[in-house]
Amino acid sequence: MAFSVKATLIAFQGDPDHYPCHAMLNIGDEIIFDGAELKGKMCTDVMPLIAQGCTTLHAAGPRYVPPGYYNLFWYCCDNGIDPSKARYDGNGFSPYNMKYDEPKHHLSDLMPVGAFQWPPSKGRTVAKEFTILCPDVRTAAVFKMEAFDLATAGYGLPYTRREITIMDRVNKAGGTWPIDKISELYDDFEINEIYPTLVPEMIIPMIEELEVLDFVTVSDGKVTITQKGVDRVARYKTEIPAEHAEALKL
Repeated sequence: MAFSVKATLIAFQGDPDHYPCHAMLNIGDEIIFDGAELKGKMCTDVMPLIAQGCTTLHAAGPRYVPPGYYNLFWYCCDNGIDPSKARYDGNGFSPYNMKYDEPKHHLSDLMPVGAFQWPPSKGRTVAKEFTILCPDVRTAAVFKMEAFDLATAGYGLPYTRREITIMDRVNKAGGTWPIDKISELYDDFEINEIYPTLVPEMIIPMIEELEVLDFVTVSDGKVTITQKGVDRVARYKTEIPAEHAEALKL
């Protein structure tokens, strides 16, 4: 339902020696969206782009892949116009089977890593990561966007708490439990009187969210909590008031 999102400055693809970042950002700086607040140092030039990225990943989580990832041309070499080849490709291009040796800080540096290489980049990895480019292309700061945790604030909080309790109760039941019997780990009040109600239509997508974060694994209709999931539950108990942890039976 909702994820925490992180934007990390991972590179300057421009020329920061001649055109330094005037927001005084450094590689490794992070901006965190917990579901309710953006926390961290950021530049107003990229703020709208990061906010939009947070909106996308807050809902989709690690499942999101940028649409550009699906373009096939990333794996084509440099080419030129050749009308005689139109009888073959329909448009008229000829591949050079080589890579241009562009000067340093050429505009081609703004392309995703691995794009238009010769020989092609191994594996389908180009543009798979969700990145944001600063509008000041002289410096061209690159931010990596990723959903890294469950939301810990905002409208997604009730769903996070349900997911935490699912992991905790599966762990206490031996670490593995049939998905279609998750409700057996709760009493009637816990199922029907706490928002959101634990109906199968809610349980299944919540377990999917836990799986994409590697908090659980799913096999043969059963969910198994991972060590990462165990650690997340233990950490969550320290992040909320003691009376809340007691009410959730953590």
